[in-house]
Amino acid sequence: MSQSSIPAVFMRGGTSKGLFFHARDVPPPGHSRDRMILSTMGSPDPYGRQLNGMGGGLSSLSKVIIVGPSTNSKAVLDYTFGQVAVNEGIIYWDSNCGNLSSGVGHFAIDEGLVNVLDGDVELCLHNTNTKTIVNTRFKVANSQAVVEGTFNIEGVAGNGSPIELEFQNPGGAITGNLLPTGNAVDVFDVPIFGKIRASLVDATTACMFIYSKDVGLVGNELPDELEGQESLLKSLETIRLCGAEAMQLSRNSLSVPKLALIASSLDSSTLAGCSLSKRDIDITARIISMKRPHRVLPLTGAMCLAVAAEIDGTLVNDAVSQQRVNVGSIVIGHPSGSLLLSTNVGRTSANSYWEAKNVIVIRTARRLMEGKVLIPDR
Repeated sequence: MSQSSIPAVFMRGGTSKGLFFHARDVPPPGHSRDRMILSTMGSPDPYGRQLNGMGGGLSSLSKVIIVGPSTNSKAVLDYTFGQVAVNEGIIYWDSNCGNLSSGVGHFAIDEGLVNVLDGDVELCLHNTNTKTIVNTRFKVANSQAVVEGTFNIEGVAGNGSPIELEFQNPGGAITGNLLPTGNAVDVFDVPIFGKIRASLVDATTACMFIYSKDVGLVGNELPDELEGQESLLKSLETIRLCGAEAMQLSRNSLSVPKLALIASSLDSSTLAGCSLSKRDIDITARIISMKRPHRVLPLTGAMCLAVAAEIDGTLVNDAVSQQRVNVGSIVIGHPSGSLLLSTNVGRTSANSYWEAKNVIVIRTARRLMEGKVLIPDR
C-alpha cells in the first residue's frame, strides 16, 4: 500500500495538541476531508490509542485546525476546529477549541499568512464553527512568534511566552442564546438519580452544569477515580443528553453540550502530586469531554463556567466561594491545578436579559513538528 502526503504542522496550544493545516491543502468540507483527517489521526481505533496516526488517544490530543483566508470583514483569517473521535470514525465540527485557538496566531505568523512588525502583535481571527471573533495577542521577534517565556500553565510541563485570547460576544455560540432555555436553573428527572438541577449556559460553547454532590461525588476526584466508575460515566452521559435535548442540540454529538461537575472551593490533589488549597481557588470543577473525564479543563468549557459565574441564580454563581475578590474574574480548581479567567457579563440596558461581552484567558503555544503527514492511499 502506497501513501500520499500533505503539508502539516503539529502544535501544542494550551493543554491540547493537534495538527494544523492550510485550508488550501485539504479538500473542501465533506466526506473526502473527513476521511483524510481520520486517516492522519488514526481513527477509528477500537483500542482507543490511535497508534496508527497522529492522535494521542484522548480528546485533548485528537484535534485539528484548518486555517485559511477570512470570510469575515472584521478578521484577518478564518480557522476551523475539528474534534476527532478516538474510537469512532467521526469528526465533530460543531464547536471551537479554546486551547488550540492559542496556536492559530503563531501558525499564521510562522507560515507567512500575515505580515507584522516585531513586538507586541494583535490578530483578529474568525472561528467558522461558532461564527465568533477571537482576538489573540502575543509577541513576535525576527518575524517569528515568540515561544520562550516565563508563563506557566498548570497541566503543561515547562514555561512559555504568554498568549492572551479574548473571545468577543461569546454568548450563544452554539445555540444562539446565552441561556438556551431562558432559565438560570432547570430540573431534569434522571433514572437512578431522580431530580437533577442543572444550569444550561452557552458561552464559547454549550455547557450543562450540575453539582457533584447530586451524583454522589465530592467534586475533587481525579480523572482516574472517575474513569474507574463506568456505570457512573454512563449515567452522566444520560444526564448530558437530557441537557442536549433541552438546548435543542443533537443527541448524536459527543462534543456539545459539555457536562461540568461543580462544587465549592475544595482542597484537592493534582495529577502532578501537588496540593491545591481551597483558599487559592473560587470553585472546583471537573468536565466530561467526549464521555471521558478531562485531565485539565476544556478551555471553552472553562470560559463558559466563568460567564455562568456572573449570572445570578445559576448553580455556578451559587457555588462560587464568598472569598472571591473580584467580580468578573474567577480561579477554577481542576485536576491539574488552577486556571484564572476574566469576563465582562451584565444585563442589557433594558435590564431584560444577560449579555456576555467577552472572556479573556492566557495560554502558551509551541510548534512541535513541521513537514508532511502521510496518508494511506485507500
